[in-house]
Amino acid sequence: ELKVEYLPEDAQRRIEELKSLEFIENHRNVIMLGNSGTGKTHLAIAMGIEACEKGYNVSFKTAAKLVNELKEAKDERQLTKYARIFEKYDMVILDELGYISFDTEGSELLFQYIAMRYERKSTVITTNLIFSDWIKTFHDTALTMALLDRITHNAIILNMNGESYRRRQGAKK
Repeated sequence: ELKVEYLPEDAQRRIEELKSLEFIENHRNVIMLGNSGTGKTHLAIAMGIEACEKGYNVSFKTAAKLVNELKEAKDERQLTKYARIFEKYDMVILDELGYISFDTEGSELLFQYIAMRYERKSTVITTNLIFSDWIKTFHDTALTMALLDRITHNAIILNMNGESYRRRQGAKK
């Protein structure tokens, strides 16, 4: 169960806007940046469930899993087929961007697939990295800047820094 009072202030302030799912209709992205344990994934899943209940097509994957799937699709010469499936999702939740860095091929594939959704569909991204550190994940300045330019344009950006829910639970015991 999502305990709104445990979410960082920025998320609490914008929870009604997120629950309305208007961002999906407006093809806006949602980017949640913050340290571990502050509810980014939990909130993203809650938004995904709400969207499913309202009839939207939703995909949830870690960034690493998506990159692995894209590489496999490329190896099997199935990228076009994968793109057709990927484009049908009204909302793609890309969890844990920045926890694992990608090689050049992975970075380029992820860029292509996120760029494909730009201003056409919504992508929800959870990350522990501030934007200036995304270069550590993608290793290419031009690609990182182009990606950030697309995903942050007209996006809802939430500061999810706060006390770790898991640490809070440990302190209660």
